[in-house]
Amino acid sequence: MYKFLFATFLTTAFVWAIQQSSGPDQLLSGEAVADVLLQLGDEPVSHYPDTTLKGVSVEAGRGIMLTGFAPAPDGGKTNKQSKHYVCTACHNIKKEDPDLSVSDPQARLEYARDNGLPFLQGTALYGAVNRTSFYNGDYEQKYGSLVEPARDDLREAIQLCATECSQGRALEPWEMESVLAYLWTIGLKMDDLILSDEEKAQISQALNGKGNTVAAIQLIKSKYLSGSPATFVAPPEDRKAGYEVDTTDVENGRLVYELSCLHCHENERYSFFRLDDSKLTFQHLAKHFPRYTEYSVYQVGRYGTSPVPGSKPYMPNYTLEKLSHQQMEDLRAYIELRAGYER
Repeated sequence: MYKFLFATFLTTAFVWAIQQSSGPDQLLSGEAVADVLLQLGDEPVSHYPDTTLKGVSVEAGRGIMLTGFAPAPDGGKTNKQSKHYVCTACHNIKKEDPDLSVSDPQARLEYARDNGLPFLQGTALYGAVNRTSFYNGDYEQKYGSLVEPARDDLREAIQLCATECSQGRALEPWEMESVLAYLWTIGLKMDDLILSDEEKAQISQALNGKGNTVAAIQLIKSKYLSGSPATFVAPPEDRKAGYEVDTTDVENGRLVYELSCLHCHENERYSFFRLDDSKLTFQHLAKHFPRYTEYSVYQVGRYGTSPVPGSKPYMPNYTLEKLSHQQMEDLRAYIELRAGYER
């Protein structure tokens, strides 16, 4: 029942906003995508938070996700959710794709550069509440049957990430609902979608009862992915030669190194393996590229490392949607340049 009460509240608030607006831009600017869909008659999603549980708050959810801790319902702080990670180790909490309707790793890398974001393996938590599918594609290869309940249930997806990915403890019910409460504060806004003036007008007319609401709902949902595709790929067959690309871009490789590799490995932030800007570091990485070792960027980039429950952190693999073959070769070119190697 609470889900529908929460949805009704959002819809009522949005109706009031409509009444204060004068045109498509004013009507849609800053509005939550979920609110607009509800007003158009879309079915509410199942992951609105239960705010009746003691201790549930946006503040607690934000704390769990960003620091691992939260204010406990009876005072003090909770135990840290994970000894190794926080959610932002692998996920951004801001928009990371210029066009939310496609998965383009190069566009994401350039957007990360321009907006001061890290370039990460995990899908952005920004807009997570607007998705209806999780742990998509090839993630079943990694987690087996564990992904089945998580594929269409955000709560289950969060719990899987908490226990398997972050190698931490399961969230208590009030913690889970707090996380959801926080995630709803970083849901998609209509401004995040690429809409033409004609499309904005179409949606506005439907909201005002003068257009096709079903078509408007379909239009809005076409502007963002309902789930993130995930394609697992292997290292190149010939690691000495690498992936087949026409040319390489060392500046692009520098971005991958600085915005991705250093995010976790600089000063051992989330890893026991330290990376820095020294020539020795680049030489170590360069010589291991063609090898079948845990220090090969091909190996850990494409396969990741295996988690050991409760024992140590691990590195998630990069799917093809998160790091292209071209970007991998650009990274290698940059590392070999800094190492003084020639190939």
